[in-house]
Amino acid sequence: MSTNPWIWVGAISTIMIFTYLWKENPLYRLAEHVFVGISVGYLICVTWYNVLHPKLYVPLFHEHQWILIVPLVMSIMMLFRFSSKHGWLSFWPLAFLIGFSGYGIPASIDTNMLKQIQATINVSFAGGIIPIITALVILLGTLSCLIYFYFSFPHKGAVGKIAKFGSMLLMISFGASFGYTVMARISLLIGRVLFLLRDWLGVVH
Repeated sequence: MSTNPWIWVGAISTIMIFTYLWKENPLYRLAEHVFVGISVGYLICVTWYNVLHPKLYVPLFHEHQWILIVPLVMSIMMLFRFSSKHGWLSFWPLAFLIGFSGYGIPASIDTNMLKQIQATINVSFAGGIIPIITALVILLGTLSCLIYFYFSFPHKGAVGKIAKFGSMLLMISFGASFGYTVMARISLLIGRVLFLLRDWLGVVH
C-alpha cells in the first residue's frame, strides 16, 4: 500500500466520487464541490499569470500604455451583470464584444463551410480507383443527409428513398460518435481503477 499522502488524497477522492453509483450522498457532493473549487482556483491563477498580468497589468502600470484603460473599464463594466440595479452597464461591453465577433465571420465561413465543401467534392484521380470511390461515397452520403433535412418537398418516391438513406447514414454517424464516447469513458474508468489497485493498494503491477 502506498505511503504517499497525495496518493491517499486521490484515492479517497476517487472513492467518494464512485459513491454516486450507489446514490447521491454527502460524500459525493463534498468531492464534487472540492473539485469545482480547485478547478475555479486553478482557472483564476492561469487567467492572472497568462492573461491579466502579462497583457494588462505590466503594459498598463509599467509600460504606461494608457489605451489599455479602455478594455479594463469595459471588463469592470461586465461585472455589473450581477447587479439588478446597474446591470444595464454590462450591455455596452457585451454589445461591443458581440459586434467585434463579426470580425471572425469570414474566417469562420472559410474554415467551417468552404473548406468542408471543398473536402466533400474533392475527387483525386492520381491515386487510382479507391480514392475516387471514397470521394463519391462521401459526396453522395453528404447530399443524402442534406436531402433528409430538406422539407420543401415531401419525402416520397425517389426523394423519400434518398432521404431514408441519408437518415441511415446519420444513425450510423451518431452510433459511431456514441460508441467513441463510451470507449473514452471506459478508458477513464480503467485509468482510475488502475490507480486504485496499482498506485494506492499495490495489488497489481
